Amino acid sequence: MPSSRTPLSRLFTVLLAGVLVGLAVAVAALPGNLLLGLTARSALEAYADLPAALRTPATPQRSYLYANDGTTLITTFYDVNRTDVPLTEIAPVMRQAIVAAEDRRFYEHGGVDLRGMLRALVATADGSTQGGSTLTMQYVRNVLKNDPSLSAEERAAATEQTVGRKLQEIRYAAALEDRLSKDEILNGYLNIAYFGSGAYGVAAASQRYFAKPPAELTLAEAALLAGLVQSPDQYSPIDGDADAALNRRSYVLDSMVTTGAITVEQADRAKAEELILNPTGQPNGCTAAPNGDDTGWGFFCDYLRRWWLEQPAFGATAEEREQALRRGGYTVVTTLDPDVQATAQRQATAVYDYDNKRALPIAAVEPGTGKVLALAVNRHYSLAANPDGQDNHPHTVNQLVAGGGSVEGYQAGSTFKLFTMLAALENGRTLATGFDAPSRLPTRYPADPGDATCDGRWCPANANPAWMDGYRMMWDGFGRSVNTYFVWLAEQVGQDKVVEMAQRLGITFRAEADATFAENNAADWGSFTLGVAATTPLDLANAYATVAAEGLYCAPTPVLSVTAPNGDRVPVGDPSCRRVLDADVARAATDAARCPVGQQSSYGQCNGGTATAVNRILDGRPVAGKTGSSERAATESFVGFTPQVAVAGIAANPDDPSDSVGAAVQARVITGVAEVISTAVEGQEVRRFTPPSRELAGEPRRPTPRPTPTTEDRQNSLPNDVMRWLQGRRG
Repeated sequence: MPSSRTPLSRLFTVLLAGVLVGLAVAVAALPGNLLLGLTARSALEAYADLPAALRTPATPQRSYLYANDGTTLITTFYDVNRTDVPLTEIAPVMRQAIVAAEDRRFYEHGGVDLRGMLRALVATADGSTQGGSTLTMQYVRNVLKNDPSLSAEERAAATEQTVGRKLQEIRYAAALEDRLSKDEILNGYLNIAYFGSGAYGVAAASQRYFAKPPAELTLAEAALLAGLVQSPDQYSPIDGDADAALNRRSYVLDSMVTTGAITVEQADRAKAEELILNPTGQPNGCTAAPNGDDTGWGFFCDYLRRWWLEQPAFGATAEEREQALRRGGYTVVTTLDPDVQATAQRQATAVYDYDNKRALPIAAVEPGTGKVLALAVNRHYSLAANPDGQDNHPHTVNQLVAGGGSVEGYQAGSTFKLFTMLAALENGRTLATGFDAPSRLPTRYPADPGDATCDGRWCPANANPAWMDGYRMMWDGFGRSVNTYFVWLAEQVGQDKVVEMAQRLGITFRAEADATFAENNAADWGSFTLGVAATTPLDLANAYATVAAEGLYCAPTPVLSVTAPNGDRVPVGDPSCRRVLDADVARAATDAARCPVGQQSSYGQCNGGTATAVNRILDGRPVAGKTGSSERAATESFVGFTPQVAVAGIAANPDDPSDSVGAAVQARVITGVAEVISTAVEGQEVRRFTPPSRELAGEPRRPTPRPTPTTEDRQNSLPNDVMRWLQGRRG
């Protein structure tokens, strides 16, 4: 193609080139010692003025997220796909290839190769182009154009084709050569150079093209990668011209023969090798995390990212923390247990498949540490469009398991009776506190529209009067989930104390109406003990984990360790625990919680439960828990725990709270949660719960038994509005 440059501009270029050539020749003619002295003095003076990025390079790197084994990769985060590796982890042939391709005299010059510059200047004067930059100069250019502390304009200026920029580059290169060894400069260059196809640095390039670490590169592979640097987009065998890449590979091999790195025979064998690529894309972000039936890691990844954005250790603002995650090169070992997560995901999808509008989010937490072991739900963590127009079905990036953003949570029904029991135990009651629970209980609270009423007051009823009514203590009241017993107990203690107990154990009121009621009218929140406030499986699991840990609340955490690129550990992720309950109070609540799952309390007071299948699934291993069903079976819940793990699941329709999941699904929710517990404790020692004190257990007493009316008698005694309420209500 004819040159578009004007005769005047060409003349100016020739004259400028002549001047620079003259200067180069004059400098080259200086006595060696004098030239060395001038260069050294210039370098010493220049080093103090170097940009901070050159003194301590802060180039962006990819951050890695691993499961709790430290080796199972969940995903990576990056703006720029690169990871620093030491020179010892780069194959020697790769080091030799890059020197042969880009700067044969690298180990001979002091950062500026006068011979190379002279050749480049003469070539420019002849109207052709030829590189005159050394590896050191290229390293300077790459660091400056990738410096995250510079503006976009300042980074662009690092590659401007101007004499001023070139002279500054020369000055910086000479200064670096005075302070860094050749190997340090070569290492820095190999870690920052662009190799095409989105890969920055030799580690990313080796993985991108050959799916291997740079230490395992062969001669032919190293020569191919080294050849890409000159024109990454043109030579990339993935996105560019594969034939051009092979021609460039041959050039690099010949150049390696010239430098003495390899023999002619080695070069010929490498040239004859067929180009075999194994293109590997690096996952980026939570939507790239594995999302299969045995993984479903996207929601856990999302929870970790939300947690990260709240940690001051990674920046003063959420934007700075996001940048740290994507550019900081951190190694994050999370608390995710792949086995527990796999079981939770399988159980969630066994109850409802991915295409079902209803969902079963499940969370697992370790008592005493707050480590989040699993977050699963039958949804794809994806930005893909939903065909039915729903926000969360079957694709969503909303946090359905841990809550946050637009997700307020779900009613968890009678699982909230735990908070009433704890408040009562803490305020002087014992497990033996008795009450003759009626089928329905008139209360002092005004009735809401649609509630069963007794003379205008809220009048809750038992779901199964024949099985629930009668004299109850905390043990069998909890085991049989007797509504009227716990509403009465909450009245005796004070609803405000029950609400405060739930908050103390980590229940967060994300729904505005719930938060307002809790703040302004907690004492009159009569139905709170029946689980009308929205919560999430993670909050619920962690609240029960606090009881499992004998009153030690630990803030949930998704992280075991975070390590910076320099190997320093960031001080985040350690358990953050505080005592929120007297240990004996927690032990007493646990003793009563043995009843629902079909086991026996330490004092032999369990006589029926709503989730007795759990005992069979856990093969008699000590376990406790509670079922929950919201009004008209809109949601069905179960939370269970051992001393080593707490797991909660809530079946609901995240897009339509009015869509009742139905009572029949509760048995499957119970089984799913129990199976997750079983996986979590597999191979661990059998740990038993500590019995509560005799003082807190109290003295169980039984009044003279009264005749037990038939179910028909009980139902006939109820008003029509209560009957309608009971038809959709379970304990």
